[in-house]
Amino acid sequence: MPSDPLILAFDTSAAHCAAALLQGDEVIASQTEAMSRGQAERLMPLLEELLAEAGCTWSDLTAIGVGIGPGNFTGIRISVSAARGLALGLGIPAVGVSGFDALAEIGHELPAIRAPRGQVYIALPGQEPTLMAQEKAESFGPLILNDSPEQQVRAIARLTLQRWPTVTEPPAPLYLRPADAAPSKDTPPVLLDG
Repeated sequence: MPSDPLILAFDTSAAHCAAALLQGDEVIASQTEAMSRGQAERLMPLLEELLAEAGCTWSDLTAIGVGIGPGNFTGIRISVSAARGLALGLGIPAVGVSGFDALAEIGHELPAIRAPRGQVYIALPGQEPTLMAQEKAESFGPLILNDSPEQQVRAIARLTLQRWPTVTEPPAPLYLRPADAAPSKDTPPVLLDG
């Protein structure tokens, strides 16, 4: 068993499946795959491959780190539920890391998460995160965007290393707006009394 903490971090909050394995201060393995669909089917095999590449097993892990969003509604649910399940099964903590925190770990610019239709999620200092046009967000200063899933998942791993000893709650999704799903416009069936 490794003497330094071994952190497995992953993120599926955008059109990717990304994972990193951090031992002490060093990323010993990482993998990122671009994909707009299929994260639910790919995540666990990708994590297994990452552990095998590093010569580690699930029982070697100290903590799980997971990207909690904002981002793709379904992608966030996939990774957060996987992290919670793994943590419960392995008896180790799971740490949720927002995309804003991960981006702030990477650079000094204002963290911004890409959203549909030329918009970004942005967290201005002292304010709740909000959705706005990227052009408007740029008026507040230079942005660091979530364009590098590999850098972002490595930042999630580093932040998990810092936070895991004090975590008391399981990770929860960070949704800034409701899902895009809408109720069916079809007329519901007539229910007959039996």
